[in-house]
Amino acid sequence: YKIIKKNSRVLDLGSAPGSWILYISQKAGNKGKVIGVDIEEAEIPQKSNITFIKKSIFDLKESDFKDKFKTIVSDLSPKTSGVKFLDSQKSLELAEKSFEIAKLFLLPGGNFVCKIFENELSEDFFRKMKSHFDFAKRFKPKATIKKSREFYIIGKGFRSVKNSR
Repeated sequence: YKIIKKNSRVLDLGSAPGSWILYISQKAGNKGKVIGVDIEEAEIPQKSNITFIKKSIFDLKESDFKDKFKTIVSDLSPKTSGVKFLDSQKSLELAEKSFEIAKLFLLPGGNFVCKIFENELSEDFFRKMKSHFDFAKRFKPKATIKKSREFYIIGKGFRSVKNSR
């Protein structure tokens, strides 16, 4: 889907342990900037285009970032309990917070990717999110096991909150 552009600023929510942020860093290139946020430490080698913030996404403030981002990705997942309803609700809460962050920090025309667990409210979340993008799609990677309830929502072409339908 060409979500991450060369030389762009990318915010990676839920970046620990670090394999995704390394991939994003490579896609963004040496002139790009990737900021990772997680409550756990990232276990990655130091890269010049990566900055890591050890913080909960629920504690992020507008003052944490001086510039907006071309892409925001959220691979956040709750610590699962085995109780499907509870885990799905926690996943939805993380997805909704990620989208709030995207509405604050995403540049017009930017891209957003968010992991979420399938539940009775995930379609409502998708519809709400979709209204802010030129293109939106639900996507389940081939690498995801069949019985897994996780999928990704992709939004391209962000329309600012004022300009959404």
